[in-house]
Amino acid sequence: MSTQEFAPGLVIQGFTPPFDLSAYKLIAFDMDSTLINIECVDEIADAAGRKAEVAAITEAAMRGEITDYKESLRQRVALLKGVTEAHMLQVYEQRLQLNPGAAELVAACKAAGLRVLLVSGGFTFFTDRIRARLGIDFARSNVLEVQDGVLTGRMVDQPWGDICDGAEKRRTLLEVSTLMGIPASQTIAMGDGANDLPMMGVAGLSVAYHAKPRVRAEAMVAINQGGLDRLLELSRQG
Repeated sequence: MSTQEFAPGLVIQGFTPPFDLSAYKLIAFDMDSTLINIECVDEIADAAGRKAEVAAITEAAMRGEITDYKESLRQRVALLKGVTEAHMLQVYEQRLQLNPGAAELVAACKAAGLRVLLVSGGFTFFTDRIRARLGIDFARSNVLEVQDGVLTGRMVDQPWGDICDGAEKRRTLLEVSTLMGIPASQTIAMGDGANDLPMMGVAGLSVAYHAKPRVRAEAMVAINQGGLDRLLELSRQG
Protein backbone atom coordinates (compact mmCIF):
# COMPACT_ATOMS: atom_id res chain seq x y z
CA MET A 1 0.00 0.00 0.00
CA SER A 2 1.43 3.37 -0.91
CA THR A 3 1.98 5.88 1.83
CA GLN A 4 1.51 9.60 1.43
CA GLU A 5 2.87 12.42 3.57
CA PHE A 6 -0.26 14.49 4.14
CA ALA A 7 1.71 17.15 6.06
CA PRO A 8 5.21 17.15 7.61
CA GLY A 9 5.41 14.21 10.03
CA LEU A 10 1.85 13.06 9.26
CA VAL A 11 1.69 10.01 7.00
CA ILE A 12 -1.45 8.31 5.67
CA GLN A 13 -2.17 5.11 3.75
CA GLY A 14 -5.31 3.27 2.73
CA PHE A 15 -7.78 6.11 3.10
CA THR A 16 -8.47 9.62 1.82
CA PRO A 17 -8.99 12.47 4.28
CA PRO A 18 -10.89 14.32 5.50
CA PHE A 19 -12.70 11.80 7.67
CA ASP A 20 -15.72 12.60 9.80
CA LEU A 21 -14.80 12.15 13.48
CA SER A 22 -18.44 11.87 14.52
CA ALA A 23 -18.87 8.88 12.18
CA TYR A 24 -16.87 6.94 14.79
CA LYS A 25 -18.32 6.00 18.17
CA LEU A 26 -15.32 4.75 20.16
CA ILE A 27 -11.61 5.60 20.35
CA ALA A 28 -9.17 3.25 22.08
CA PHE A 29 -5.82 4.49 23.35
CA ASP A 30 -2.74 2.67 24.53
CA MET A 31 -1.27 4.47 27.54
CA ASP A 32 2.51 4.19 27.90
CA SER A 33 4.36 6.23 25.23
CA THR A 34 1.01 7.01 23.55
CA LEU A 35 -1.22 8.98 25.91
CA ILE A 36 1.66 9.55 28.33
CA ASN A 37 5.37 10.27 27.87
CA ILE A 38 6.90 7.33 29.78
CA GLU A 39 6.91 3.55 30.05
CA CYS A 40 5.72 3.27 33.66
CA VAL A 41 7.31 -0.13 34.23
CA ASP A 42 10.75 1.28 33.32
CA GLU A 43 10.37 4.23 35.68
CA ILE A 44 9.20 2.04 38.58
CA ALA A 45 12.23 -0.18 37.93
CA ASP A 46 14.45 2.88 38.40
CA ALA A 47 13.60 2.75 42.12
CA ALA A 48 14.87 -0.81 42.30
CA GLY A 49 18.06 0.14 40.45
CA ARG A 50 16.99 -2.05 37.54
CA LYS A 51 15.87 0.44 34.94
CA ALA A 52 18.38 -0.55 32.24
CA GLU A 53 17.52 -4.23 32.58
CA VAL A 54 13.76 -3.66 32.48
CA ALA A 55 13.89 -1.00 29.73
CA ALA A 56 15.81 -3.37 27.44
CA ILE A 57 13.02 -5.97 27.74
CA THR A 58 10.35 -3.28 27.20
CA GLU A 59 12.05 -1.98 24.07
CA ALA A 60 12.39 -5.46 22.58
CA ALA A 61 8.74 -6.22 23.37
CA MET A 62 7.52 -2.97 21.81
CA ARG A 63 9.53 -3.63 18.65
CA GLY A 64 7.85 -7.03 18.43
CA GLU A 65 11.09 -8.98 18.95
CA ILE A 66 9.66 -10.83 21.96
CA THR A 67 6.80 -13.02 20.84
CA ASP A 68 5.50 -13.82 24.35
CA TYR A 69 4.46 -10.42 25.69
CA LYS A 70 2.93 -11.91 28.85
CA GLU A 71 6.16 -13.64 29.79
CA SER A 72 8.17 -10.48 29.10
CA LEU A 73 5.87 -8.50 31.39
CA ARG A 74 6.09 -11.14 34.14
CA GLN A 75 9.89 -10.94 33.92
CA ARG A 76 9.82 -7.16 34.23
CA VAL A 77 7.32 -7.12 37.09
CA ALA A 78 9.41 -9.68 39.01
CA LEU A 79 12.27 -7.17 38.89
CA LEU A 80 10.04 -4.56 40.58
CA LYS A 81 9.80 -6.56 43.81
CA GLY A 82 10.38 -4.36 46.85
CA VAL A 83 9.42 -1.04 45.24
CA THR A 84 6.95 0.92 47.40
CA GLU A 85 3.62 2.44 46.44
CA ALA A 86 5.07 5.75 47.60
CA HIS A 87 7.68 5.49 44.85
CA MET A 88 5.01 4.71 42.25
CA LEU A 89 3.18 7.84 43.34
CA GLN A 90 6.44 9.76 42.90
CA VAL A 91 6.69 8.41 39.33
CA TYR A 92 3.14 9.58 38.67
CA GLU A 93 3.65 13.03 40.17
CA GLN A 94 7.20 13.77 39.01
CA ARG A 95 7.89 11.84 35.80
CA LEU A 96 4.59 11.10 34.12
CA GLN A 97 3.21 13.73 31.77
CA LEU A 98 0.44 13.59 29.23
CA ASN A 99 1.87 13.61 25.73
CA PRO A 100 1.27 16.81 23.73
CA GLY A 101 -2.26 17.00 22.35
CA ALA A 102 -3.57 14.11 24.50
CA ALA A 103 -6.09 16.17 26.47
CA GLU A 104 -7.09 18.09 23.33
CA LEU A 105 -7.71 14.94 21.28
CA VAL A 106 -9.71 13.24 24.05
CA ALA A 107 -11.81 16.40 24.49
CA ALA A 108 -12.43 16.66 20.73
CA CYS A 109 -13.48 13.00 20.54
CA LYS A 110 -15.87 13.40 23.47
CA ALA A 111 -17.31 16.57 21.92
CA ALA A 112 -17.92 14.60 18.69
CA GLY A 113 -19.86 11.97 20.66
CA LEU A 114 -17.21 9.24 20.93
CA ARG A 115 -16.69 7.14 24.03
CA VAL A 116 -13.06 6.73 25.12
CA LEU A 117 -11.30 3.49 26.05
CA LEU A 118 -7.89 3.24 27.69
CA VAL A 119 -6.41 -0.22 27.19
CA SER A 120 -2.92 -0.77 28.49
CA GLY A 121 -0.28 -3.38 29.14
CA GLY A 122 0.60 -1.10 32.06
CA PHE A 123 -0.89 -0.91 35.52
CA THR A 124 -4.14 0.18 37.16
CA PHE A 125 -2.14 2.38 39.57
CA PHE A 126 -1.55 4.70 36.60
CA THR A 127 -4.54 3.99 34.33
CA ASP A 128 -7.00 4.77 37.16
CA ARG A 129 -5.39 8.18 37.60
CA ILE A 130 -5.24 8.94 33.86
CA ARG A 131 -8.83 7.77 33.45
CA ALA A 132 -9.99 10.22 36.13
CA ARG A 133 -7.76 13.02 34.84
CA LEU A 134 -9.07 12.85 31.26
CA GLY A 135 -12.64 11.70 31.94
CA ILE A 136 -12.12 8.41 30.10
CA ASP A 137 -15.13 6.06 29.92
CA PHE A 138 -13.55 2.59 30.05
CA ALA A 139 -10.14 1.27 31.09
CA ARG A 140 -8.43 -2.12 31.22
CA SER A 141 -4.89 -2.79 32.44
CA ASN A 142 -2.91 -4.97 34.83
CA VAL A 143 -2.99 -5.06 38.64
CA LEU A 144 0.31 -5.12 40.53
CA GLU A 145 0.17 -7.19 43.70
CA VAL A 146 0.93 -5.09 46.78
CA GLN A 147 1.53 -6.26 50.34
CA ASP A 148 1.99 -3.71 53.13
CA GLY A 149 2.57 -0.94 50.59
CA VAL A 150 5.31 -2.86 48.75
CA LEU A 151 5.27 -4.61 45.35
CA THR A 152 5.62 -8.39 45.54
CA GLY A 153 6.88 -8.77 41.97
CA ARG A 154 3.65 -10.43 40.87
CA MET A 155 0.40 -9.39 39.18
CA VAL A 156 -3.13 -10.24 40.27
CA ASP A 157 -5.51 -12.16 37.97
CA GLN A 158 -8.71 -10.29 37.07
CA PRO A 159 -12.20 -11.53 36.08
CA TRP A 160 -11.38 -11.15 32.38
CA GLY A 161 -7.97 -12.88 32.55
CA ASP A 162 -4.40 -12.57 33.73
CA ILE A 163 -2.52 -10.00 31.63
CA CYS A 164 -3.60 -7.29 29.20
CA ASP A 165 -1.45 -8.12 26.17
CA GLY A 166 -2.06 -7.48 22.48
CA ALA A 167 -4.73 -10.18 22.18
CA GLU A 168 -6.54 -8.83 25.23
CA LYS A 169 -6.41 -5.26 23.87
CA ARG A 170 -8.08 -6.50 20.70
CA ARG A 171 -10.66 -8.49 22.67
CA THR A 172 -11.42 -5.46 24.88
CA LEU A 173 -11.95 -3.18 21.88
CA LEU A 174 -14.35 -5.72 20.35
CA GLU A 175 -16.09 -6.34 23.71
CA VAL A 176 -16.72 -2.63 24.32
CA SER A 177 -17.90 -2.22 20.70
CA THR A 178 -20.37 -5.04 21.23
CA LEU A 179 -21.58 -3.54 24.51
CA MET A 180 -22.12 -0.25 22.69
CA GLY A 181 -23.91 -2.01 19.83
CA ILE A 182 -21.50 -0.75 17.17
CA PRO A 183 -19.35 -2.53 14.56
CA ALA A 184 -15.55 -2.43 14.95
CA SER A 185 -15.50 -0.32 11.77
CA GLN A 186 -16.81 2.58 13.89
CA THR A 187 -13.79 2.47 16.21
CA ILE A 188 -10.40 4.20 16.17
CA ALA A 189 -7.36 2.57 17.80
CA MET A 190 -4.18 4.45 18.64
CA GLY A 191 -0.86 3.03 19.85
CA ASP A 192 2.91 2.88 19.45
CA GLY A 193 4.08 -0.67 20.09
CA ALA A 194 3.75 -4.15 18.61
CA ASN A 195 1.20 -5.16 21.25
CA ASP A 196 -1.15 -2.45 19.88
CA LEU A 197 -1.24 -4.00 16.39
CA PRO A 198 -4.00 -6.57 17.14
CA MET A 199 -6.50 -3.88 18.21
CA MET A 200 -5.34 -1.52 15.47
CA GLY A 201 -5.94 -4.31 12.97
CA VAL A 202 -9.67 -4.62 13.79
CA ALA A 203 -10.41 -0.88 14.18
CA GLY A 204 -11.98 1.19 11.43
CA LEU A 205 -9.11 3.68 11.69
CA SER A 206 -5.65 2.77 13.02
CA VAL A 207 -3.27 5.47 14.24
CA ALA A 208 0.42 5.08 15.12
CA TYR A 209 1.85 7.74 17.44
CA HIS A 210 5.65 8.22 17.43
CA ALA A 211 5.61 4.47 16.94
CA LYS A 212 7.99 1.60 16.30
CA PRO A 213 8.74 1.09 12.55
CA ARG A 214 6.54 -2.01 12.25
CA VAL A 215 3.56 -0.17 13.77
CA ARG A 216 4.04 2.88 11.54
CA ALA A 217 4.15 0.60 8.49
CA GLU A 218 0.81 -1.04 9.30
CA ALA A 219 -1.19 1.98 10.52
CA MET A 220 -3.55 4.01 8.33
CA VAL A 221 -2.27 7.18 10.01
CA ALA A 222 1.23 7.68 11.42
CA ILE A 223 1.86 10.76 13.54
CA ASN A 224 5.67 10.93 13.49
CA GLN A 225 6.05 14.54 14.63
CA GLY A 226 3.97 16.73 16.94
CA GLY A 227 1.11 15.86 19.27
CA LEU A 228 -1.73 13.35 19.34
CA ASP A 229 -4.20 16.03 18.28
CA ARG A 230 -2.58 16.08 14.83
CA LEU A 231 -5.14 13.39 14.03
CA LEU A 232 -7.67 16.22 13.93
CA GLU A 233 -5.84 17.75 10.94
CA LEU A 234 -7.28 14.84 8.93
CA SER A 235 -10.85 15.30 10.11
CA ARG A 236 -13.59 17.66 8.99
CA GLN A 237 -13.72 18.98 12.54
CA GLY A 238 -9.98 19.69 12.53
